[in-house]
Amino acid sequence: MKLTQIEYFCVAARYHNITRASKELFVTQPSVSNAIKALEEEFGINLFYRNNNKLTLTPEGEILLRHIEPAMNLIQK
Repeated sequence: MKLTQIEYFCVAARYHNITRASKELFVTQPSVSNAIKALEEEFGINLFYRNNNKLTLTPEGEILLRHIEPAMNLIQK
């Protein structure tokens, strides 16, 4: 797990959209998608339900976000 993967996950969760997340992060859409996919593969779970261009957190994704977001807020200060 890399810090960038967690950051991309948090931003994608905030916007519910890979395109908007990539614009916020100033990276390409595939960079965000690949980082989230690698995170999902490492954990062996899906973090998002994907429906057209909208992302919705899975229950596992909600748990991860709830635990990791406070730490990310501290790191980014």
